[in-house]
Amino acid sequence: MKILLLYEYPVNLGSMSMQGDLLRRGLMEHGVEVIPCHYEHRVNEREWFLKTAKVDAVLGIGWWVDTPTIIKAPQRYGHMPVPWLLADGWVANYHDVIGSLPLVFTTSSWVKETYARDGVDTKNFEVLHVGFDPNLFRPIPRSHQTITEVRRMFGVRDEEKMILTVGGDVTSKGAQEMIRALAKIDATYPHWKYVCKSTNSDCAREHHEEELALMTEMGLDTKKMVYVEDDFSHDFMPYLLNTADIYAAPSRLEGFGMIQVEAMACGTPVVSIDAMGPRDTIRHGETGFLAKVGEMIDLTEEWVTDEMGLKGVEKIYFDKPKTFAYRADIDELADYTLRLLTDDVLRKKLGQAAAEHAKQNFNYHHLAGRCIKILQERLHLN
Repeated sequence: MKILLLYEYPVNLGSMSMQGDLLRRGLMEHGVEVIPCHYEHRVNEREWFLKTAKVDAVLGIGWWVDTPTIIKAPQRYGHMPVPWLLADGWVANYHDVIGSLPLVFTTSSWVKETYARDGVDTKNFEVLHVGFDPNLFRPIPRSHQTITEVRRMFGVRDEEKMILTVGGDVTSKGAQEMIRALAKIDATYPHWKYVCKSTNSDCAREHHEEELALMTEMGLDTKKMVYVEDDFSHDFMPYLLNTADIYAAPSRLEGFGMIQVEAMACGTPVVSIDAMGPRDTIRHGETGFLAKVGEMIDLTEEWVTDEMGLKGVEKIYFDKPKTFAYRADIDELADYTLRLLTDDVLRKKLGQAAAEHAKQNFNYHHLAGRCIKILQERLHLN
């Protein structure tokens, strides 16, 4: 089998780039010949591959807005496109193009449900989860110098439990909901430090100001939040995730949750939300906790941007409200966080189960094998 793989190539620190690169590695380990190419940039190179490469299929990683590059472009040259799609809350265009394909992968059941909700025929959709590298993300003893040095790096004292959230901006990962939850339990258990790692961007910094203001409003000491902007390498992330006692990600919008799986692989229990991608990855009460949905952000209309491919349309009005985001229930977040902070036995038990769960279900090599099997069955490929 020979595949042209369109994703953010060469690999960078972004989750979509890592998603594609792990698939590339996994396919090659199974004997598939893979040609990697950037799905959006390096247009001439992509067009050259599409014109000249003799491949069985073109796999492309992206959103529905990427339909012109990962679906239509391969079709122009007679290739079979197989997109691996994410979702960002709604699907505004390309419904018939996507729905007519013989095979479409999605990163989670929720992503598939979102496409179906918005009018895409999903009869040929298959859920293919994102994998992780078990040789990189694995439990490291808490006493190891590499871990104690990370704690010192962020000013976490020996008697403190470290809560960690990582994202392009931590607000979208539920940091403000976590702050409200921590305010409820601070008097009962004050020995915590909340480390929030975001990207170096104006947007992330603006949100951080909101988080600090919320800390003050909630009566929390702002020194108990450590804000980090460093672009850590993928090789460093296992040490960061192993350092955390709790990984907190009650995300407002989450198509899968790759970093949550990586945290579990490191033996760190995750507190997330009972919605979207985390429903596929976290076993409530066994590998972490899923707080119920406290609020849904429903919209009756939404603005249209140029990248959506709807020329002359500025806004779309919905027949009935669509859910675009979620907020986790604060009381349940507080309860689950307090239980993990105060019960060392429970935290260790869930962490060990999380590591085994990730290893058994999200190993990139095994998921690449599943991808190959589905391609063979659906597209009749050898």
